Amino acid sequence: MNQLPELPERDLPPGRHRLLKEHLMTEIRQADEAPARRSWLRPALVAGAVAAVSAVTLTIAVPSDEQRPAPAASQNATGRAGEATAPTIRDDQFVYIRSKVSWTGYDMGKKTATIEPLREREVWLSVDGSKKGEANDPYRGLEHQLLEADAESLTAYRNLQKLPTDPDKMYDWLNRESQGGSSKEAASFALVGDLVHESLIPPAQAAALYRAAARIPGVFVIDDAVDAAGRHGVAVARIDEGQRQELIFDKETKEFLGERQVAVEDGSMGIKKGDVTSRTAVLERTVVDKRGERS
Repeated sequence: MNQLPELPERDLPPGRHRLLKEHLMTEIRQADEAPARRSWLRPALVAGAVAAVSAVTLTIAVPSDEQRPAPAASQNATGRAGEATAPTIRDDQFVYIRSKVSWTGYDMGKKTATIEPLREREVWLSVDGSKKGEANDPYRGLEHQLLEADAESLTAYRNLQKLPTDPDKMYDWLNRESQGGSSKEAASFALVGDLVHESLIPPAQAAALYRAAARIPGVFVIDDAVDAAGRHGVAVARIDEGQRQELIFDKETKEFLGERQVAVEDGSMGIKKGDVTSRTAVLERTVVDKRGERS
């Protein structure tokens, strides 16, 4: 009988931990049908859109040591650019996110990497974490798959409301809570990405998060980056372990568009410099009354 492998709880930020659990469950269900099927080392960092974010200017250190502002984000709870006031959200509701995604899978036997096809993915997450969520990503065998209820989940809306609203305190919190990665700086940037991936962040916490992110050593600006929907924007980025992670914003509206991860050097399992190993685009984000409801 197949059993779920033990997961490194202390080594993965919350968003990647949930995605890894999803993937492992998919592998277990399909193992008897295809024993040689690929498996993941761990998911790439995937950052989704920031919702209900107050307009805020970030100053990012660029490689030339000059200082210039990075994009801010201004969205309402539906994921469209607009006013930054937080909506009234009930505990019994769900956050719904529809995205276009492509990540990288690995065949450990053949020691090769395969970039997944670009496709749409949907998730429904309990506002307070007390009810089961749902993921719809058929490529991974998740056809309206129920997700475990977790009232302690860091990315549940009610728990995000408890995060610091002061940028200094948020920066300290990131340093204290971030785990894994090649360095504390890498772990903190990864945690920023996990906090905005498939979640809804209240405006005060989001503003503090992006000011805090600007202080992470190694963060810089890319003037032209493209998300999974082909939209061009400006990115806040950081390089770690041969990969450049980009959080992409619309140049005019400052709306968060999605993310992209690019290899900056040749890597293991056939990854070549310049390969886009992860890309996402948030197409829709809203709050609904029932799991499975779209509007």
